[in-house]
Amino acid sequence: MADAVRGLCLAFLKLSGWKIQGDWPDCPKAVLVAAPHTSNWDGVYMLAAAGFYRIRLRWMGKKSLTTGPFGGVVKWLGCVPIDRSASHDVARAMSRAFAAEDRMILAIPPEGTRGLVREWKSGFYHIARLAQVPIIISVLDYGSRTLRIHAVFQPGGDYEADLKLIQACYVGVQGRHRDRFQTGD
Repeated sequence: MADAVRGLCLAFLKLSGWKIQGDWPDCPKAVLVAAPHTSNWDGVYMLAAAGFYRIRLRWMGKKSLTTGPFGGVVKWLGCVPIDRSASHDVARAMSRAFAAEDRMILAIPPEGTRGLVREWKSGFYHIARLAQVPIIISVLDYGSRTLRIHAVFQPGGDYEADLKLIQACYVGVQGRHRDRFQTGD
């Protein structure tokens, strides 16, 4: 079954014009930086890449995505519902979720939205630090139509310095909507 899913995902990506670069790292638990995130299609391609790599990808989404007629399917696809209407310590909650699992790859778009942002949100970094897991840097480059596992990064505690290193991996990368992706360079 896993080989069939992998084959379907690879066929979908190839028919869509995408290439995959990089091997999946040996990390049973990690935060996956999923960038750029400028379109709903980014999630579709990321899930297809996860199927290709045989990875069960988890991702945070607004709670409303997991209700209604497709809510069960969205949860099955890996959505961890987040209640945006209340003030919660999401980083600590996700750290506890990591502690409760033997394997967990949590994809987080650092922009926090599909629109243009001037600064990335730091949640991905703080979740990785609190959970004591590495950060896998994935790149979804529409310019070259390449999905790439770029690097595994261990957060060192200096967010500003580490963010510069992480964002350097995205120099020259294009989102589906080019005007919505900025790395701060």
